[in-house]
Amino acid sequence: MQFQHPEILYFLFLLVIPILVHLFQLRKFKTEYFTNVKFLKELALQTRKSSKLKKYLLLATRMLLLAFLILAFAKPFFKAKDHKDATNELYIVLDNSFSMQAKGKKGELLKRAVQDLLEHTPENANFSLITCSDNYWNTDIKSIQKELQNLKYSASPFQLEQLLAKIKAHKSAFRKDIVVITDAVGLQPNEVKKSTEDENLYFILPEAEKTNNIAIDSVFINQTLDNFYEIGVKLDAYGDDFKDIPIALYNKNKLIAKTLVNFETKSKVVNFTIPKEDFHGYVSISDTSLEYDNTYYFSLSKPQKSNVISIGDAEKSGFLNRIYTASEFNYSNYSLQSLDYNLLDKQDAIVLNELKEIPQALQTTLKSFVEKGGNVVVIPSAESALTNMNGLLATIGGIQYKALGSAEKMITKINFSHPLFSSVFEKKVTNFQYPKTKVSFEISNSAPMVLGYSDQSAFLSAIQNGIASVYVFAAPINTTNSNFQNSPIIVPTFYNMGQNAQKAGITALIIGENKPFVVETKIGKDEIVTVKNDQESFIPMQQILNNKVKITCNDNPKMAGNFGVFNTNQLIENISFNYNRTESNLANANPEAVSDFKEISNVNSIFDTLQANRADNQIWKWFLILTLLFVALEILIQKYVK
Repeated sequence: MQFQHPEILYFLFLLVIPILVHLFQLRKFKTEYFTNVKFLKELALQTRKSSKLKKYLLLATRMLLLAFLILAFAKPFFKAKDHKDATNELYIVLDNSFSMQAKGKKGELLKRAVQDLLEHTPENANFSLITCSDNYWNTDIKSIQKELQNLKYSASPFQLEQLLAKIKAHKSAFRKDIVVITDAVGLQPNEVKKSTEDENLYFILPEAEKTNNIAIDSVFINQTLDNFYEIGVKLDAYGDDFKDIPIALYNKNKLIAKTLVNFETKSKVVNFTIPKEDFHGYVSISDTSLEYDNTYYFSLSKPQKSNVISIGDAEKSGFLNRIYTASEFNYSNYSLQSLDYNLLDKQDAIVLNELKEIPQALQTTLKSFVEKGGNVVVIPSAESALTNMNGLLATIGGIQYKALGSAEKMITKINFSHPLFSSVFEKKVTNFQYPKTKVSFEISNSAPMVLGYSDQSAFLSAIQNGIASVYVFAAPINTTNSNFQNSPIIVPTFYNMGQNAQKAGITALIIGENKPFVVETKIGKDEIVTVKNDQESFIPMQQILNNKVKITCNDNPKMAGNFGVFNTNQLIENISFNYNRTESNLANANPEAVSDFKEISNVNSIFDTLQANRADNQIWKWFLILTLLFVALEILIQKYVK
């Protein structure tokens, strides 16, 4: 037992007062008996014995009364088991990612969690609330009531490790209690274990009743026809026993196609044919589970001719004329001596075809060209100066050539999942006619292999920076060294390397991925471009690149949809944004990841649990009650004991 005010105990010396009073009352007096009262002597002796007992009872009662009163004012208590954590600061991490749209026993998981916080958080409780999208430091439930009621789902997926790091970075003189409210979708054990030892971690794990869900994963160009695009819509089904669902395609909110989808497999591709015109719309499905992944927004521009220049010997570049036809490309070839550098900035792709040496001025121009979103294709010459070539590649791609080998190699590997071939093959091909090379360089890099030799080394590698690609061949492909020009695969390879993805592909950015986007417009130094639609508007990060502007949207916009890029009030280009689909698989809930930590059943238990474990057992009230009892006992003794 301990005391909050131990100095009060000095007043226990006052217990001598009732003792002194008692001793004073016990002083002996000489008694004289008169004849007329002598017959009362026996009665007086009996009364004196009774009075003596009363005085002892009163003495004990008064001493205990005074002792308990002093102890009550000293406020005795027993320390709680976790009394050291009584001053801890409370942090509540609320998962508002899209997986919390799932329905539990009492409705949507996020809405239920918010309602519990509003109903069961004490008004005088001070805490900090951290969500995937917002932070509220050192607040109380009344101050953030409106914000909680209007809390939206976050486009950013729930990443506990980052949120814990944010709390750790919030400096405080006290230890921290962290309560995490999440459905644990995608939660990994290593994320939780990285929490510091100075923090007490608790979890509330609401559970979805049904984990079935269908999501639109992506939209892509499946095939390019003369006057039409065949686009593919990839759907993923998570769970079991799915019924046919409707899928609809809209252009500028106008319905242009609709069909039913049945799921014989977990993944399904639905094809639509649309004209080769500007498309600015979305595809949607009707699914009773998560809503956020039922719509996929995308934009598709009317085909424009891509500008391609090849630099090298005209005779060796003749095969490019047959690939880059006038109907789809503005193609021209220049020797190194006749090249006009002013033309390079207007191109979509530049092919360096077997140059023995690349001037420093051209290297600098190519580096700037890649940064602005242009593709570069490097075909080495057997006589290339390695130091010179590697100097260029170090600045634009990080790939390095090693010594020239004279062994003949077969080209047998195709990376079917690479974006260069994403719309080329309907299925994996294993029996095509393998081209070969007589001499080749070994390539040192960590870039993805697009085409490979039978010995697993790379024949064609690619490095992408988000808006441009650098393609590097390991060997010359002239007819003397290789029969690659006679292989059918050369056409889609060079065709796609020469295309500007933004001119010929689907524009559908993922919110939060920070992928740069280049728009062709000329603006002044004091001018800016704006991204907006009817519901939202924001100014992205932007970099002026001569007649282009590179924009980066970071975590904007907040809501998926079709947007336009505007220079003042003039529309420059259409652009679309979608939510990341990482939250779509509800079966990824992993409550075992937090099995080493204490789980709390509901919000109400947060405060009950913490208070029960940390509140000292105050017993001064019992001493005060005993004081009152002895006051009553003294009154009874005075009244009934003679």
